[in-house]
Amino acid sequence: MRIIVRFFAAVGVSLLAHQAAAEEPPLKIGVLEDMSGVYADATGMGSVVSAQLAAEDFGAVLGRKVEIVYADTVSKPDTAVAIAKRWIDLDGVEMVTGTGSSAVGLAARTVLSARGKIDIVTTGGSSDLTGKACSPTSFHWVFDTYALAKTIGAATVKSGADTFFTIATDNAFGTAMTRDGIQFGIAAGGKSLGEVRVPINTADYSSFILRAQSTHAKAILLGLAGQDIVNFIKQADEFNVVGGGQKLASFVTYATDVHALGLKVTQGLLLSEAFYWDLNDETRAFAKRYFERQKRMPNSIQAGAYSAVKHYLTAVKAAGTADGKVVAAKMRELPVNDFMTANGKVREDGRLLRDFYLFQVKSPAESTGEWDMLKVVQKLTGEEAFRPLADSACPLVRK
Repeated sequence: MRIIVRFFAAVGVSLLAHQAAAEEPPLKIGVLEDMSGVYADATGMGSVVSAQLAAEDFGAVLGRKVEIVYADTVSKPDTAVAIAKRWIDLDGVEMVTGTGSSAVGLAARTVLSARGKIDIVTTGGSSDLTGKACSPTSFHWVFDTYALAKTIGAATVKSGADTFFTIATDNAFGTAMTRDGIQFGIAAGGKSLGEVRVPINTADYSSFILRAQSTHAKAILLGLAGQDIVNFIKQADEFNVVGGGQKLASFVTYATDVHALGLKVTQGLLLSEAFYWDLNDETRAFAKRYFERQKRMPNSIQAGAYSAVKHYLTAVKAAGTADGKVVAAKMRELPVNDFMTANGKVREDGRLLRDFYLFQVKSPAESTGEWDMLKVVQKLTGEEAFRPLADSACPLVRK
Protein backbone atom coordinates (compact mmCIF):
# COMPACT_ATOMS: atom_id res chain seq x y z
CA MET A 1 0.00 0.00 0.00
CA ARG A 2 2.85 2.36 0.88
CA ILE A 3 4.50 1.63 -2.48
CA ILE A 4 1.29 2.55 -4.31
CA VAL A 5 0.93 5.77 -2.31
CA ARG A 6 4.52 6.74 -2.99
CA PHE A 7 4.07 5.98 -6.69
CA PHE A 8 1.02 8.22 -7.02
CA ALA A 9 2.71 10.91 -4.91
CA ALA A 10 5.70 10.84 -7.25
CA VAL A 11 3.43 10.98 -10.29
CA GLY A 12 1.59 13.92 -8.72
CA VAL A 13 4.82 15.83 -8.10
CA SER A 14 5.97 15.13 -11.66
CA LEU A 15 2.68 16.33 -13.12
CA LEU A 16 2.79 19.48 -11.03
CA ALA A 17 6.35 20.16 -12.18
CA HIS A 18 5.36 19.73 -15.84
CA GLN A 19 2.33 21.94 -15.30
CA ALA A 20 4.47 24.62 -13.67
CA ALA A 21 6.93 24.46 -16.57
CA ALA A 22 4.08 24.71 -19.06
CA GLU A 23 2.77 27.76 -17.24
CA GLU A 24 6.11 29.58 -17.28
CA PRO A 25 5.58 32.94 -18.99
CA PRO A 26 7.34 33.46 -22.31
CA LEU A 27 10.66 35.27 -22.36
CA LYS A 28 9.73 38.39 -24.30
CA ILE A 29 12.18 40.31 -26.45
CA GLY A 30 11.08 43.61 -27.93
CA VAL A 31 12.23 44.87 -31.33
CA LEU A 32 11.78 48.63 -31.26
CA GLU A 33 12.19 49.97 -34.79
CA ASP A 34 11.06 52.51 -37.34
CA MET A 35 8.46 50.50 -39.23
CA SER A 36 6.85 53.24 -41.31
CA GLY A 37 9.15 56.27 -41.24
CA VAL A 38 12.32 57.33 -42.99
CA TYR A 39 14.35 54.34 -41.73
CA ALA A 40 11.69 51.68 -42.31
CA ASP A 41 13.31 50.22 -45.40
CA ALA A 42 16.73 49.85 -43.79
CA THR A 43 15.38 48.51 -40.48
CA GLY A 44 11.69 47.79 -40.00
CA MET A 45 10.30 44.30 -40.41
CA GLY A 46 13.67 43.06 -41.65
CA SER A 47 15.04 43.40 -38.11
CA VAL A 48 11.95 41.65 -36.72
CA VAL A 49 12.37 38.72 -39.11
CA SER A 50 16.03 38.30 -38.12
CA ALA A 51 15.13 38.38 -34.43
CA GLN A 52 12.45 35.75 -35.04
CA LEU A 53 14.94 33.52 -36.87
CA ALA A 54 17.32 33.75 -33.90
CA ALA A 55 14.53 32.87 -31.45
CA GLU A 56 13.45 29.92 -33.57
CA ASP A 57 17.01 28.63 -33.87
CA PHE A 58 17.68 28.93 -30.14
CA GLY A 59 14.43 27.41 -28.91
CA ALA A 60 13.19 27.61 -25.31
CA VAL A 61 15.49 28.96 -22.60
CA LEU A 62 15.16 28.20 -18.87
CA GLY A 63 11.94 26.39 -19.68
CA ARG A 64 10.44 29.50 -21.26
CA LYS A 65 9.35 29.94 -24.86
CA VAL A 66 11.02 32.94 -26.52
CA GLU A 67 8.55 35.45 -27.92
CA ILE A 68 9.46 38.36 -30.20
CA VAL A 69 7.25 41.44 -29.94
CA TYR A 70 7.73 44.59 -31.97
CA ALA A 71 6.51 48.17 -32.28
CA ASP A 72 6.86 51.18 -34.58
CA THR A 73 8.57 54.28 -33.18
CA VAL A 74 8.31 56.30 -36.43
CA SER A 75 11.73 57.62 -35.24
CA LYS A 76 10.09 59.62 -32.43
CA PRO A 77 11.85 59.45 -29.02
CA ASP A 78 8.69 60.22 -27.02
CA THR A 79 6.86 57.38 -28.79
CA ALA A 80 9.74 55.02 -28.01
CA VAL A 81 9.70 56.01 -24.32
CA ALA A 82 5.97 55.32 -24.05
CA ILE A 83 6.36 51.91 -25.73
CA ALA A 84 9.34 50.96 -23.55
CA LYS A 85 7.44 51.84 -20.36
CA ARG A 86 4.44 49.76 -21.40
CA TRP A 87 6.59 46.82 -22.47
CA ILE A 88 8.54 46.71 -19.20
CA ASP A 89 5.89 47.72 -16.69
CA LEU A 90 2.88 45.89 -18.16
CA ASP A 91 3.93 43.34 -20.78
CA GLY A 92 6.92 41.69 -19.13
CA VAL A 93 9.50 42.39 -21.85
CA GLU A 94 13.01 41.49 -20.64
CA MET A 95 15.22 42.89 -23.42
CA VAL A 96 14.82 45.51 -26.15
CA THR A 97 16.86 45.70 -29.35
CA GLY A 98 16.89 47.78 -32.53
CA THR A 99 15.73 51.36 -31.72
CA GLY A 100 15.80 52.78 -35.27
CA SER A 101 17.82 55.92 -34.55
CA SER A 102 20.31 57.31 -32.04
CA ALA A 103 17.83 59.75 -30.53
CA VAL A 104 15.31 56.94 -30.01
CA GLY A 105 17.97 54.66 -28.55
CA LEU A 106 19.17 57.30 -26.10
CA ALA A 107 15.61 58.06 -25.01
CA ALA A 108 14.54 54.44 -24.60
CA ARG A 109 17.69 53.69 -22.62
CA THR A 110 16.67 56.08 -19.86
CA VAL A 111 13.59 53.91 -19.26
CA LEU A 112 15.26 50.53 -19.61
CA SER A 113 18.36 51.27 -17.55
CA ALA A 114 16.31 52.67 -14.69
CA ARG A 115 14.40 49.39 -14.56
CA GLY A 116 17.45 47.16 -14.83
CA LYS A 117 16.48 45.89 -18.28
CA ILE A 118 18.83 45.22 -21.18
CA ASP A 119 18.92 47.23 -24.39
CA ILE A 120 21.04 46.22 -27.36
CA VAL A 121 21.19 49.00 -29.93
CA THR A 122 21.63 47.58 -33.42
CA THR A 123 20.39 50.53 -35.47
CA GLY A 124 21.25 53.82 -33.74
CA GLY A 125 24.78 54.96 -34.51
CA SER A 126 25.90 57.65 -32.07
CA SER A 127 29.13 56.69 -30.33
CA ASP A 128 27.71 58.43 -27.24
CA LEU A 129 25.73 55.21 -26.67
CA THR A 130 28.94 53.65 -25.35
CA GLY A 131 30.30 56.99 -24.19
CA LYS A 132 28.61 59.32 -21.76
CA ALA A 133 25.25 57.52 -22.18
CA CYS A 134 26.54 54.01 -21.37
CA SER A 135 24.94 51.91 -18.64
CA PRO A 136 25.57 48.52 -16.96
CA THR A 137 22.70 46.91 -18.91
CA SER A 138 23.25 48.58 -22.30
CA PHE A 139 25.07 47.48 -25.44
CA HIS A 140 25.98 48.81 -28.89
CA TRP A 141 26.09 45.96 -31.35
CA VAL A 142 26.72 46.69 -35.04
CA PHE A 143 28.33 50.03 -35.88
CA ASP A 144 28.82 53.48 -34.44
CA THR A 145 29.71 56.93 -35.71
CA TYR A 146 33.33 56.57 -34.61
CA ALA A 147 33.90 53.42 -36.70
CA LEU A 148 31.96 54.78 -39.67
CA ALA A 149 33.87 58.04 -39.55
CA LYS A 150 37.24 56.37 -39.19
CA THR A 151 36.56 54.01 -42.08
CA ILE A 152 35.02 56.51 -44.50
CA GLY A 153 36.60 59.82 -43.43
CA ALA A 154 40.16 58.55 -43.59
CA ALA A 155 39.66 56.40 -46.70
CA THR A 156 38.09 59.24 -48.68
CA VAL A 157 41.00 61.59 -47.99
CA LYS A 158 43.55 58.85 -48.70
CA SER A 159 41.86 58.22 -52.06
CA GLY A 160 42.90 61.74 -53.10
CA ALA A 161 39.88 63.77 -52.03
CA ASP A 162 41.78 65.95 -49.57
CA THR A 163 39.05 68.59 -49.30
CA PHE A 164 35.54 67.70 -48.22
CA PHE A 165 32.14 69.13 -47.37
CA THR A 166 29.81 67.34 -44.94
CA ILE A 167 26.02 67.03 -45.16
CA ALA A 168 24.30 65.32 -42.23
CA THR A 169 20.89 65.03 -40.59
CA ASP A 170 20.06 67.43 -37.79
CA ASN A 171 19.75 64.86 -35.01
CA ALA A 172 21.90 62.96 -32.49
CA PHE A 173 23.30 60.70 -35.17
CA GLY A 174 24.12 63.57 -37.52
CA THR A 175 25.83 65.52 -34.74
CA ALA A 176 28.09 62.61 -33.81
CA MET A 177 28.70 61.65 -37.42
CA THR A 178 29.76 65.16 -38.43
CA ARG A 179 32.00 65.54 -35.38
CA ASP A 180 33.75 62.21 -35.85
CA GLY A 181 33.87 62.38 -39.66
CA ILE A 182 35.58 65.77 -39.72
CA GLN A 183 37.99 64.63 -37.01
CA PHE A 184 39.20 61.63 -39.00
CA GLY A 185 39.22 63.46 -42.31
CA ILE A 186 41.52 66.11 -40.88
CA ALA A 187 43.67 63.51 -39.11
CA ALA A 188 44.21 61.81 -42.48
CA GLY A 189 45.49 65.08 -43.96
CA GLY A 190 42.25 66.49 -45.36
CA LYS A 191 40.62 69.88 -44.97
CA SER A 192 36.97 70.53 -44.13
CA LEU A 193 35.39 73.21 -46.34
CA GLY A 194 32.21 73.37 -44.30
CA GLU A 195 29.20 71.45 -43.15
CA VAL A 196 25.43 71.71 -43.24
CA ARG A 197 22.75 70.02 -41.17
CA VAL A 198 19.42 69.08 -42.75
CA PRO A 199 16.09 68.04 -41.21
CA ILE A 200 15.30 64.34 -41.15
CA ASN A 201 12.96 63.25 -43.95
CA THR A 202 13.98 66.11 -46.25
CA ALA A 203 12.36 65.86 -49.68
CA ASP A 204 14.31 68.49 -51.61
CA TYR A 205 18.13 68.56 -51.28
CA SER A 206 18.78 70.94 -54.17
CA SER A 207 19.92 73.90 -52.06
CA PHE A 208 22.28 71.72 -50.04
CA ILE A 209 23.71 70.10 -53.16
CA LEU A 210 24.32 73.49 -54.77
CA ARG A 211 26.04 74.71 -51.62
CA ALA A 212 28.33 71.66 -51.60
CA GLN A 213 29.12 72.14 -55.30
CA SER A 214 29.94 75.81 -54.76
CA THR A 215 32.76 74.90 -52.34
CA HIS A 216 34.49 72.83 -55.05
CA ALA A 217 35.30 70.26 -52.35
CA LYS A 218 36.71 67.10 -53.86
CA ALA A 219 34.34 64.95 -51.82
CA ILE A 220 30.95 65.26 -50.17
CA LEU A 221 30.70 63.25 -46.97
CA LEU A 222 27.14 62.14 -46.24
CA GLY A 223 25.78 61.58 -42.75
CA LEU A 224 22.31 60.62 -43.97
CA ALA A 225 20.51 57.30 -43.62
CA GLY A 226 17.45 55.38 -44.76
CA GLN A 227 15.23 57.09 -47.30
CA ASP A 228 17.21 60.32 -46.79
CA ILE A 229 20.38 58.90 -48.34
CA VAL A 230 18.37 57.35 -51.17
CA ASN A 231 16.71 60.69 -51.97
CA PHE A 232 19.99 62.60 -51.78
CA ILE A 233 21.90 60.30 -54.12
CA LYS A 234 19.06 60.37 -56.65
CA GLN A 235 19.06 64.17 -56.64
CA ALA A 236 22.87 64.39 -56.67
CA ASP A 237 22.79 62.32 -59.86
CA GLU A 238 20.33 64.80 -61.39
CA PHE A 239 22.77 67.62 -60.52
CA ASN A 240 25.65 65.61 -62.05
CA VAL A 241 27.68 65.85 -58.84
CA VAL A 242 29.91 62.87 -59.59
CA GLY A 243 30.14 63.74 -63.27
CA GLY A 244 31.28 67.20 -62.22
CA GLY A 245 34.28 65.78 -60.40
CA GLN A 246 33.11 65.45 -56.79
CA LYS A 247 33.16 62.11 -55.00
CA LEU A 248 30.32 60.92 -52.81
CA ALA A 249 31.26 59.02 -49.66
CA SER A 250 28.49 57.81 -47.37
CA PHE A 251 28.92 57.03 -43.71
CA VAL A 252 25.71 55.01 -43.66
CA THR A 253 24.55 53.31 -46.83
CA TYR A 254 23.33 49.73 -46.82
CA ALA A 255 23.15 47.07 -49.49
CA THR A 256 19.39 47.56 -49.49
CA ASP A 257 19.90 51.26 -50.35
CA VAL A 258 22.27 50.41 -53.20
CA HIS A 259 19.76 47.90 -54.53
CA ALA A 260 16.98 50.49 -54.40
CA LEU A 261 19.07 53.06 -56.26
CA GLY A 262 20.75 50.76 -58.78
CA LEU A 263 24.41 50.38 -59.69
CA LYS A 264 24.32 52.96 -62.47
CA VAL A 265 23.67 55.74 -59.94
CA THR A 266 25.76 54.40 -57.04
CA GLN A 267 28.79 52.82 -58.78
CA GLY A 268 32.06 53.82 -57.14
CA LEU A 269 30.40 54.94 -53.91
CA LEU A 270 32.45 54.21 -50.79
CA LEU A 271 30.52 52.88 -47.80
CA SER A 272 31.25 51.06 -44.56
CA GLU A 273 29.42 48.03 -43.22
CA ALA A 274 29.86 45.34 -40.58
CA PHE A 275 28.24 42.70 -42.79
CA TYR A 276 27.56 41.84 -46.41
CA TRP A 277 25.50 38.87 -47.47
CA ASP A 278 28.11 37.54 -49.92
CA LEU A 279 31.22 37.58 -47.71
CA ASN A 280 31.46 33.84 -47.05
CA ASP A 281 29.50 30.58 -46.84
CA GLU A 282 28.02 31.45 -43.42
CA THR A 283 26.74 34.87 -44.49
CA ARG A 284 25.31 33.38 -47.67
CA ALA A 285 23.52 30.63 -45.72
CA PHE A 286 21.85 33.14 -43.41
CA ALA A 287 20.99 35.44 -46.31
CA LYS A 288 19.31 32.55 -48.13
CA ARG A 289 17.02 31.87 -45.14
CA TYR A 290 16.30 35.57 -44.72
CA PHE A 291 15.56 35.97 -48.43
CA GLU A 292 12.99 33.17 -48.27
CA ARG A 293 10.94 35.30 -45.87
CA GLN A 294 11.68 38.84 -47.00
CA LYS A 295 12.40 38.37 -50.74
CA ARG A 296 15.46 40.57 -50.39
CA MET A 297 18.93 40.35 -48.88
CA PRO A 298 19.64 41.62 -45.36
CA ASN A 299 21.86 44.55 -44.45
CA SER A 300 24.12 44.78 -41.39
CA ILE A 301 21.54 46.10 -38.93
CA GLN A 302 18.96 43.51 -39.95
CA ALA A 303 21.54 40.75 -39.60
CA GLY A 304 22.64 42.40 -36.36
CA ALA A 305 19.22 41.78 -34.82
CA TYR A 306 19.86 38.04 -35.15
CA SER A 307 23.30 38.37 -33.59
CA ALA A 308 22.01 40.45 -30.67
CA VAL A 309 19.12 38.11 -29.84
CA LYS A 310 21.28 34.99 -30.12
CA HIS A 311 23.97 36.33 -27.78
CA TYR A 312 21.39 37.58 -25.28
CA LEU A 313 19.72 34.15 -25.16
CA THR A 314 23.11 32.45 -24.87
CA ALA A 315 23.87 34.65 -21.85
CA VAL A 316 20.46 34.00 -20.26
CA LYS A 317 21.02 30.26 -20.53
CA ALA A 318 24.55 30.50 -19.13
CA ALA A 319 23.49 32.80 -16.29
CA GLY A 320 20.49 30.62 -15.36
CA THR A 321 18.34 33.71 -14.96
CA ALA A 322 16.75 36.54 -16.96
CA ASP A 323 17.77 39.17 -14.39
CA GLY A 324 19.04 42.09 -16.46
CA LYS A 325 22.17 42.94 -14.49
CA VAL A 326 23.27 39.31 -14.16
CA VAL A 327 22.69 38.60 -17.86
CA ALA A 328 24.48 41.82 -18.88
CA ALA A 329 27.56 40.73 -16.94
CA LYS A 330 27.44 37.33 -18.64
CA MET A 331 27.10 38.99 -22.07
CA ARG A 332 30.34 40.85 -21.41
CA GLU A 333 32.02 37.65 -20.26
CA LEU A 334 31.10 35.39 -23.19
CA PRO A 335 32.60 35.66 -26.70
CA VAL A 336 30.18 36.47 -29.53
CA ASN A 337 30.09 33.94 -32.35
CA ASP A 338 27.63 33.83 -35.22
CA PHE A 339 27.58 34.15 -39.00
CA MET A 340 28.60 37.83 -38.88
CA THR A 341 30.83 37.78 -35.79
CA ALA A 342 33.96 35.75 -35.07
CA ASN A 343 35.02 35.70 -31.42
CA GLY A 344 33.63 39.16 -30.84
CA LYS A 345 34.40 40.75 -27.48
CA VAL A 346 31.94 42.92 -25.52
CA ARG A 347 33.82 45.62 -23.62
CA GLU A 348 32.86 47.04 -20.25
CA ASP A 349 31.36 50.10 -21.97
CA GLY A 350 28.96 47.81 -23.88
CA ARG A 351 30.70 48.13 -27.25
CA LEU A 352 30.91 44.89 -29.23
CA LEU A 353 34.24 44.77 -31.03
CA ARG A 354 33.67 43.23 -34.46
CA ASP A 355 35.36 43.32 -37.84
CA PHE A 356 34.44 46.29 -39.98
CA TYR A 357 34.67 46.71 -43.76
CA LEU A 358 35.15 49.44 -46.31
CA PHE A 359 33.19 48.56 -49.46
CA GLN A 360 32.93 50.10 -52.89
CA VAL A 361 29.84 49.75 -55.05
CA LYS A 362 30.48 47.75 -58.21
CA SER A 363 29.83 49.03 -61.70
CA PRO A 364 27.01 47.38 -63.67
CA ALA A 365 29.67 45.61 -65.75
CA GLU A 366 31.26 44.06 -62.64
CA SER A 367 28.00 42.73 -61.23
CA THR A 368 26.97 39.13 -61.92
CA GLY A 369 23.47 39.30 -60.45
CA GLU A 370 20.75 41.45 -58.90
CA TRP A 371 22.26 41.46 -55.40
CA ASP A 372 25.94 41.32 -56.43
CA MET A 373 26.71 44.93 -55.58
CA LEU A 374 29.72 45.42 -53.29
CA LYS A 375 33.41 44.61 -53.24
CA VAL A 376 35.70 44.72 -50.20
CA VAL A 377 38.32 47.47 -50.23
CA GLN A 378 39.58 47.19 -46.67
CA LYS A 379 38.95 45.11 -43.53
CA LEU A 380 39.50 46.51 -40.05
CA THR A 381 39.53 44.54 -36.81
CA GLY A 382 37.32 45.67 -33.95
CA GLU A 383 40.32 47.10 -32.16
CA GLU A 384 41.22 49.12 -35.24
CA ALA A 385 37.71 50.32 -36.06
CA PHE A 386 36.22 51.39 -32.73
CA ARG A 387 37.15 54.05 -30.20
CA PRO A 388 39.92 52.87 -27.83
CA LEU A 389 38.60 52.08 -24.38
CA ALA A 390 41.16 54.44 -22.91
CA ASP A 391 39.44 57.33 -24.70
CA SER A 392 35.94 56.34 -23.64
CA ALA A 393 33.72 58.81 -21.78
CA CYS A 394 31.72 55.92 -20.30
CA PRO A 395 31.64 56.26 -16.49
CA LEU A 396 31.80 52.45 -16.15
CA VAL A 397 35.29 52.30 -17.65
CA ARG A 398 38.13 51.91 -15.18
CA LYS A 399 40.73 54.51 -16.11
